[in-house]
Amino acid sequence: MLKLHTPFVEFVRLPIQWVLMPSKFLMTFAGLATLLVAADVQTVEEIIAKVNGDIVTRGEIERTKRQVEEMLKARKVTAAEADRVREEALQNALRDRIDSLLLVNRGKELNINIDGEVSKYVADLMKQTKEVDPDKFAAIVRGQTGQSFEDWKNETKNQMMTQRVIGQEVNRKINVAKAEIEKVYNENKDKFLRKDQVFLRELFLTTVGKTPAEETAIAKKANDLVARARKNEKFGDLVRDNSEAESAQGGGDIGGYEKGQLDPALETLVWEQNKGFVTDPVRRPNGFLILRVEERFKAGQATLEEVEGDIRDKLYGERMQPEIRKYLTELRTNAFLEIREGWIDSAPSPGKSTAWSEPASLKPETVTKAELEARTRRRRLLWALPIPGTSTSMSKKTADTGTSKSKAVEQ
Repeated sequence: MLKLHTPFVEFVRLPIQWVLMPSKFLMTFAGLATLLVAADVQTVEEIIAKVNGDIVTRGEIERTKRQVEEMLKARKVTAAEADRVREEALQNALRDRIDSLLLVNRGKELNINIDGEVSKYVADLMKQTKEVDPDKFAAIVRGQTGQSFEDWKNETKNQMMTQRVIGQEVNRKINVAKAEIEKVYNENKDKFLRKDQVFLRELFLTTVGKTPAEETAIAKKANDLVARARKNEKFGDLVRDNSEAESAQGGGDIGGYEKGQLDPALETLVWEQNKGFVTDPVRRPNGFLILRVEERFKAGQATLEEVEGDIRDKLYGERMQPEIRKYLTELRTNAFLEIREGWIDSAPSPGKSTAWSEPASLKPETVTKAELEARTRRRRLLWALPIPGTSTSMSKKTADTGTSKSKAVEQ
């Protein structure tokens, strides 16, 4: 079953006047209907940080902790590794929230619009879940994420926005020269020894529970998909729209295999083939399988051309994280940022105060009757006084004109 993954950050998008409430707490309501019917407060969220016009709440941090626990259960890691991941996630939870809000805010300043990308992403997921009914898809979202469709979609949009901003403001400015790649290759040739391997993608159509007539239709569909793949239609797109294997979420990627690790029948089909080769549909006990060769490595020393992309990616990644953190520090420096006592941003901007302050209460201005009369009299005097450098002839002309008009009316 397809798993819907919520972005690594979640957001509470509220008007700035809510952030500036003097109260320590923010009350959120189930919706207008509930408010009108019962006016019941559903949750009370404590604000722990203010970031420009946005906030971070205690509930968001708690939700992040729950997501980490779910991830650890799914990965089945060792107790020691789980403790390490849990501690790191808790330490950086507020930092990550602040990072995300700053990046989303920057995206808005840059007028980045990703509505089309979000709509396409949602449409693709609906295809993968094979659920075209919006209400039923929303139920799937709620069942897997515990969020409403709109909240999940908004978080997805924010996640895409952060990626776009980082790509535009940071990644594109990082360069890796050809000479650097050659230097790494020449100094580490012993690390670029290839094993005899084939790397594959799969597309699978199930026949479980199907009638003979339905199996015939599935076989025809499998042949059609092979024909489309061989005409250079993107295999990843075909997988996304049609495959019923769990690997569909990763574009059908099933990794690399050494000699003897594959089913002998499948190994015979792909072992001597070149990159881009697509098999005919292979009948399996539970369906039809289509394989595509992504890479084919022969045993021995890899050439520079074969590993150039890997080296570039490694050097790029080593430079990217420090540059991203530098950029986020700059955003922090220029942002309005307050953090409630007891909470820590693990990546603060040096020298910047983030001390929490409650907005001062507004006091009504009071004036005595005498002061009010004095102000009124002063305004009248100012109106009567001529402005320095101007002529009084206009006033006289206006007065004369006014007199003439009066006389004309009287006549």
